[in-house]
Amino acid sequence: MPVYSPAPADFVQGRGVDVFTAEGKRYLDFIAGIATNCLGHCHPKLVAAITAQANKIWHMSNMYQTELQRSLAEKYTKATFADVVFFANSGTEAIEACLKLTRKYHSANGHPEKIDILSFEGAFHGRSYGAINAAANPTYLAGFGPPLPGYLQLPFGDHEALKAAITPTTAAIMIEPVQGEGGVRAVPTDCLQGLRALCDEHGLLLIFDEVQSGAGRTGKLFAHEWAGITPDVMAVAKGMGGGFPMGACLATAHASSGMVKGVHGSTFGGNPLAMAVGHAVFDEITQPQFLEHVRDVANHLHQGLAGLKDRYPDLVVDVRGKGLLAGIKLTMDPLKVRQLCFEHGMLVGTAGQNVLRLAPPLIVSTEHVSEAISILDAALAAAREQQKAAA
Repeated sequence: MPVYSPAPADFVQGRGVDVFTAEGKRYLDFIAGIATNCLGHCHPKLVAAITAQANKIWHMSNMYQTELQRSLAEKYTKATFADVVFFANSGTEAIEACLKLTRKYHSANGHPEKIDILSFEGAFHGRSYGAINAAANPTYLAGFGPPLPGYLQLPFGDHEALKAAITPTTAAIMIEPVQGEGGVRAVPTDCLQGLRALCDEHGLLLIFDEVQSGAGRTGKLFAHEWAGITPDVMAVAKGMGGGFPMGACLATAHASSGMVKGVHGSTFGGNPLAMAVGHAVFDEITQPQFLEHVRDVANHLHQGLAGLKDRYPDLVVDVRGKGLLAGIKLTMDPLKVRQLCFEHGMLVGTAGQNVLRLAPPLIVSTEHVSEAISILDAALAAAREQQKAAA
């Protein structure tokens, strides 16, 4: 189906931060499958893990127990706020589990009227029907019938509007600690802390969507850790599978009290191949020296981007994001700059609010960052010349 507009290149091989076309042309990958290939391409430990598992057993479904699933869930519960984990295949499936868990929690605790989930302008929670309604982005809802009841989108950063929106039917607040599609906007620490306090005050669940900001991308295992607070429920995916399809809903025992036998499921969620890769990814990204590397190289990246902002004040409005999820807000269509980067041998993404999005593999080096800054410099210079010529 023609629902994508891919760049005119067929990539056939990847190694680390580099990808190659069938003709052998090399590109620096600074989008990593949209923040997914956290350990780069063909990381030897991930290749070894999936190869070994492929020669054992691929799939049994959740009709039967698997030790790999139990032990990976234990790793995540020991490392996070969560007591329980539901494994899925993607971020949008993880979000669906969070939405169902939330309403089931209130229903099981005698408040079936509490169904409303509050989200924020610029949110992106996936492409399933429930997820597009939860984000309430008019662009993604157009043509899919009337909006589902129980979802309300609020202005980003308007605390008074948020407080006024809470009613007896409110069930939860859902937010990305760092918005991805919405413009790579990091939610300030005091705002996240305020959301936690607000949920506690009104008996609401706090849901964090860390599909894009999790798995070490901001220099901590999950972005909310910078604020020193925890959610009740969290959706994760993308980087946790290192490029293999994998997602999860993490929750406290209290929040998940309504998720009893038979109310949710997945045929492929937690399959042995995904679990084997998930173990290898988790063991790498939870090493203290790994997260320290992410923080160090992210500082180098943001310094370089700040330099570009100084050199191109007519084109670069702002540098934003957190860790190795960075955005450059432009005065022009970021698709044009993305194309220029592509022509100079680098892959980047875009986001809302005219933002060029950078999400390289977490194994990226300072040398890679310097190369990326040079390419961005050349792309912005070319964009400036194009604007002059057009004028």
